[in-house]
Amino acid sequence: MSVASSIKRATMATPPPEKRKIICEGIFAINKPQWSSSAGLLRDLQEHFSRSSLFEPWLESTRRSMMLSNSKPKHIKNLKVKLGHGGTLDPMATGVLIIGVGKGTKCLQRFLECTKTYECVVLFGAATDSYDAVGKVVSKAGYEHVTKELVEEKLAQFRGKIMQKPSVFSALKVDGKKMYEYAREGKDIPDVAARPVEVEELELVEWLEPGSHDFAWPNGEVDGEEMEGAEKLLGIRKEDAKAHASNRGRKRSRSPENDHVEGVGQQPKIPRTDREPAMSGALPAPDASTENTVAPAHDASVRKDASETTVEPSLPKKDPPVTSVEQAETTAPGTSPPAFTRTPSPPAARLRMTVTSGFYVRSLCHDLGLACSSLGLMSSLIRSRQGDYTLGDNVLEAADLDKPQKWEPQLQKQLAEFMEKEGWKVEEVEDDEDWESRKKEAMEQRREGDEGLKATLCLVRVHTSTYSYYSPKAWVE
Repeated sequence: MSVASSIKRATMATPPPEKRKIICEGIFAINKPQWSSSAGLLRDLQEHFSRSSLFEPWLESTRRSMMLSNSKPKHIKNLKVKLGHGGTLDPMATGVLIIGVGKGTKCLQRFLECTKTYECVVLFGAATDSYDAVGKVVSKAGYEHVTKELVEEKLAQFRGKIMQKPSVFSALKVDGKKMYEYAREGKDIPDVAARPVEVEELELVEWLEPGSHDFAWPNGEVDGEEMEGAEKLLGIRKEDAKAHASNRGRKRSRSPENDHVEGVGQQPKIPRTDREPAMSGALPAPDASTENTVAPAHDASVRKDASETTVEPSLPKKDPPVTSVEQAETTAPGTSPPAFTRTPSPPAARLRMTVTSGFYVRSLCHDLGLACSSLGLMSSLIRSRQGDYTLGDNVLEAADLDKPQKWEPQLQKQLAEFMEKEGWKVEEVEDDEDWESRKKEAMEQRREGDEGLKATLCLVRVHTSTYSYYSPKAWVE
C-alpha cells in the first residue's frame, strides 16, 4: 500500500479507537504574500499547524520523545511543528517558497541548488542602494532612448553562463558576516568578486511604455557622504551622477507607506492650492538660479494619507495652478529645461527567466539598466517555480490559511507524495497502552540511574575530602 493511500485511510472519518495516527512530514510549497518575510511566514504556519488535526500526531509523538529524553516541561508545553524554508524570498517578492516539515527540513538543501523561474519588472531611469524599489535612490539617468528593441538586444549578453556581482544587500557572507549587515551598518563593504551563474532562459514578455503603468521610483534618496561611495559601488556613471546632483534639493522624509506597491492602483489627485507646491514628487533646484525649474515627478498622483512634508519649488504667483506633470511642463514660462527630458513616467520591462542557484534577479535589473546606457531597478519580483513546484499547480495559497478545510487536504497530499517519493516508511503514534508501558519503563530506568549517580557523587565527595586532608599541599596551607 502506498504512503498516500495509508495517510488517506488514516484521516478518513472512523471511530476514534480505530483511527490511525499517521505522522506527516516532508516538503511542500506555499505562495508567499508580498511584504511578508520568509521567517514571518514560517511563524504564521506554525500557529495554524498547532491547531490543525493533520499535525496532532507529529506533535504528540515529538512530545513523547521529549519526555523520554527528559526535556524541560516548558519546552514540551511550547512545542511547535518543526519548519524550515529552502531559499528565502525578499519581503517585496511573492511566489514559491519551499517549506520543510519535521525531518523534511533535512531535505531543503537540494532546493537551494535547483533551478528557479522568476518574473520581474525592471524600471528604467534610476538606481537605488538596494537595487530595488524599496531602497533609496542613488542616481538618475535619461531613459528616452531605452526602447523595447534596445532591451531585447542587451538581454542577449545576460543569457548562458555569465559572471554576476551580488548586490551589497544580498545575504552572501564575507568574512563571516552578511553583506547587507555591512551595508545597513554604514561600514566599508569588502570588495566581492563576480561569481559564475547560469541563465538557462531569459525573455522579454511585456514592454511597458512610459505612462502605461503604475510603477514608480522610490521617494527616498541617499544623501550626504553616502552618495559618493554608493555611486562608485553601484557603477553609476559620473555624467549621470552629476546631472542627478544638479536636480537634487533638500532631503525629503521617507516612509514605507509612500513607496510604490504593485497592485495599489491609481491614487486620487488633490488639486493644488496657492500655498501648495506645483506637483508631488518634484525635486527642488539646488540654488536660486534654478528656482523656477520644475523637474518631472516620480508619480503625478498625491496620496491623501501622506504623512511627510516635502519642500518643493514654487512657481511665480501669476501662473495658474497646475495639477499634473504635463501642465507643469507647458505652463511654466521662463523655466530652464531639466537635465533630462523626461516623459510622464519611465519605461519598464517585464522579464521571465530560469536561472541556477546563486543568481540575483535584482543584480540583473541593475546591470541591464547600465547596459542600456541608463539605470534600472527591480520594481516587482515573482518566483513562479522552484524545482518541481509551480504556482497554480502544486503550491498552497497563503490566503487560504484561515480555511483549514481547503488547505489541509492539499497539504496532506503534497506531504504524502513526497514521503512516497523518498521511500519513507509510514510512521504512526503508538497507542496509549503501549506508550504508558514504555514511559513507565523509561522512568524506572531513569530513577535507577539517578540513584546510581547519587551514589557515585557521594563516593567522589568522600574521596576528594580524604585527599585534601592527607595532601601535603593541604598541610602547607
